Amino acid sequence: MTSRIEALQNAAAAFDTGDFETRLAGLVAIPSASQDPARAADLGRYLQQGIGPWLDAAGFHWELHPNPKPGAGPILLAELLEGEDLPTVITYGHGDTVRGMEAQWSAGRTPWELRHEQHPDGARWYGRGSADNKGQHAINLFALEQVLKARGGRLGANVKLVLETGEEVGSPGLRDFVAAHAARLAADVFIASDGPRVTPTTPTLATGTRGNYHFDLVVAPRKGGVHSGHWGGLTTDPAIVLSHALASISDRNGRMLVEGWRPAPLSPEIKSMLAGCPVDLGGAAATLEPGWGEPGLSPAEKLYAWNSFIVLAMLCGAPEAPANALAPRAHAHCQIRYVPQTAPETLMPALRAHLDAAGFAEVKIENPRIGMPGSASDANDPWVGWAAASMARSLGQKIQHIPATSGGMPGDVFQDHLNTTLIWIPHGHNGCQQHGPDEHLLVAAAREGVLAFAGLWWDLGTPETAEGAPPRRGR
Repeated sequence: MTSRIEALQNAAAAFDTGDFETRLAGLVAIPSASQDPARAADLGRYLQQGIGPWLDAAGFHWELHPNPKPGAGPILLAELLEGEDLPTVITYGHGDTVRGMEAQWSAGRTPWELRHEQHPDGARWYGRGSADNKGQHAINLFALEQVLKARGGRLGANVKLVLETGEEVGSPGLRDFVAAHAARLAADVFIASDGPRVTPTTPTLATGTRGNYHFDLVVAPRKGGVHSGHWGGLTTDPAIVLSHALASISDRNGRMLVEGWRPAPLSPEIKSMLAGCPVDLGGAAATLEPGWGEPGLSPAEKLYAWNSFIVLAMLCGAPEAPANALAPRAHAHCQIRYVPQTAPETLMPALRAHLDAAGFAEVKIENPRIGMPGSASDANDPWVGWAAASMARSLGQKIQHIPATSGGMPGDVFQDHLNTTLIWIPHGHNGCQQHGPDEHLLVAAAREGVLAFAGLWWDLGTPETAEGAPPRRGR
């Protein structure tokens, strides 16, 4: 009988011989960019031709469902069911990507062809979707495939998979789909992969995600522009008013000043969880500035346990061709990244009260909307401890637990309709350039991901009396 150690060794050997790279290359080659209407047919092709045969070989039953939202990409539902009395995991991924941006990739690289390169920090695989999210769900499925082989085709547990093709355009229809199939998708725990590790070399487990909230601030004192010589100094300049309004929202160093936007002081549990947590944002375009944001917090606390306010875009007049006129309108598109403990419905009332009190009643708040809701599970849930212990046993190192990933992911959909514990185990890193040219996945992180998930799948099918067995079912 194959042991746990032997199963992980076999998974590592399969990875090292190039089996995973071959699989990932085939997935990357399908240009499933949901942001590009010309690629609509490739969304279904990714699920049907890229993933379907792989699931068939692993023993899954799978179906392709039309999206509940007309015009949105299809959703795959797959099941590996071995017994109602066995632990059940639901997992998730998205087969769509952002646009290819073909003309912007570095020489020798193209978005739809996986390219293996050596760099000072280790080997990388370049290709669109390599990190977000094809590579990540492929790691988990590859690990499952290896454990099934080691156990003669039987896992000893149940696995349910939802693979959508619209995450990069806001996951249209996903909530309706999960709600409609809630009974069928019932599971003990949600375990999936998306987003970055805290550093490229630090295995990470998150029990939630920050949400993002969008809104526009508009100052429009008149219907048309007026001559700057005749009217300058006599009538409202909307850019000046908007600039002062923004300055009242956040100080010079990025500290939010709106009452109700700053979360409650961090609990001792969160501070202990993030004590010593490294942060490596992995990109040369920006530097981590300790003096920016909320004073007194570490970078990890700001990133994983605090809210942030960002101005994504501003416009007044035509900067590329300025006219000698006071513009009729100034506009800023803003965003709040908020921790799950923040109620998003309180954000705009708090802002309106703040602007009015500061003398900016003429500043309008328009188009407020949630981009992706925040979500969180109890950090002390038994499934969380089980997963962290399994990963540590497989990788031989400490697992960094964070309360929420910095970016948004649709865990709220599964939590709201399935009431499952959320566990995210990311395989990417912050410097992977996932939404730009030259997107890549670190080979070493992918290998660790395969080992971590091989251990998780193995332990999931371990009898309750054995070491590493999952918690008793909570459904």
